[in-house]
Amino acid sequence: MAAPAMAEPRSKRPRVTLPACQAHRALPGSRVRQSFPPAVEEGLCGVTSALLELAYCLQALGEYFDQSHVALPNVSKFFLHQALEERKAAEALMKYQQERGGHYCSKTIQKPNCEYAVGLMKALELAMVQWKTMVRYFEELYALSIENADPHSASTIKKQFIGPKIRKIKLMGDLLTNARRLDCSQDGRNSLGDYFMDRLQEEFRTGIEPCLPLQQCTGAAEVLKQSLRESSQHRNGIGPICATIHCSTTLPQRNDGTGAKGKQGREGL
Repeated sequence: MAAPAMAEPRSKRPRVTLPACQAHRALPGSRVRQSFPPAVEEGLCGVTSALLELAYCLQALGEYFDQSHVALPNVSKFFLHQALEERKAAEALMKYQQERGGHYCSKTIQKPNCEYAVGLMKALELAMVQWKTMVRYFEELYALSIENADPHSASTIKKQFIGPKIRKIKLMGDLLTNARRLDCSQDGRNSLGDYFMDRLQEEFRTGIEPCLPLQQCTGAAEVLKQSLRESSQHRNGIGPICATIHCSTTLPQRNDGTGAKGKQGREGL
């Protein structure tokens, strides 16, 4: 009798070391602290520093593409905008720690290691790798919050930080695909593909628009439906709004009575 085939072991995802702040100390005598594990606070502090380092790296890329020998202004604005978004995310984490009764340990932000990203392709690849690393950090921080019975931190991390980073990774994948189609440079030499990406790529010209909450989207849809109903009513009526307003106005009365005579003449017509 043949032995049953053994199932193949599931491949485990490589675990990334969470940049927790080992020297972090909780604030003594905090009155608002409640169910905020020290391990989660250390992880939040470390991830906040990682966000600031990512913002520094994106800012360096934005300043590089604004130099005169590169001259890709829209790409520069895109990376500077992303740096501002990451800095805002770090500030949001700091504020969250303060609301939970914790605090952020100020650290020295290291110089970004992005000197090799001298072309558009390499800069996009570097940003994509950085965002993938940040998503893994937040995922491990989410799992750490679950393990330490901190559902509030887990919910905040999942809704406010993991989702936006995943959308950015999808955007960078699309940008890399278009850059490969246009044969953009990878060695720092300016190419026609870089110019086309800078001038024609919509995300470089407009940036990333934030996704509206469901309630705001529903409200905007209701306003649009109301305006369409009003416009259809005016089309089915006697005339447009401007004609109705024009017919309801009267000329001012004059002392010699010409205004009243003019009005009677128009009514007779």
